[in-house]
Amino acid sequence: MSHTSSVCVYCGARDGARPTYAAAAEAVGEMIARRGWRLVYGAGDVGLMGRVASAAKAAGGNVFGVIPLHLVRAEVGKRDIDSFVVTETMHERKKVMVMNADAIVVLPGGAGTLDEFFEVLTWSTLGLHDKPIFLYGPDGYWEPLTALIDHVASEGFADAALAGRAPSHTDLSALEEALAAALS
Repeated sequence: MSHTSSVCVYCGARDGARPTYAAAAEAVGEMIARRGWRLVYGAGDVGLMGRVASAAKAAGGNVFGVIPLHLVRAEVGKRDIDSFVVTETMHERKKVMVMNADAIVVLPGGAGTLDEFFEVLTWSTLGLHDKPIFLYGPDGYWEPLTALIDHVASEGFADAALAGRAPSHTDLSALEEALAAALS
């Protein structure tokens, strides 16, 4: 029995200020489905979350969504997906998403997306998982974050290798190539 690789996508529950963010989310969802990978995401049907899932489903992909009970209404829990898991807490949501994924992609988003990113990055540095993490943001969205990570390391609060744990991509084909290499 072969294993289907799963890609966890963290992203905003809003579309953001630029149309390129929505286009990026849709392209990532389509790419995950086209590659035969399963999408693991936050189960919302709003913002970039809804876009990545709808694009994956439209392209014939398998979609696994995880949402905490208190957000089912606010994030419009997307029920037309293959798996819909409701958790009690945000922390449980994040744990279930990571445990069901082989790689993580972080698209543009706000505080929730940053929380998810930093938790999974911290778990990686502590050796709690060895799953690859990729930042993907058009128009240089993640440049301030990568500069901050470099600053944290240069100021002695992390090893210099911290930045390498979450390479940033602005080009979908480069992200796809990196994901394919990591999942092979």
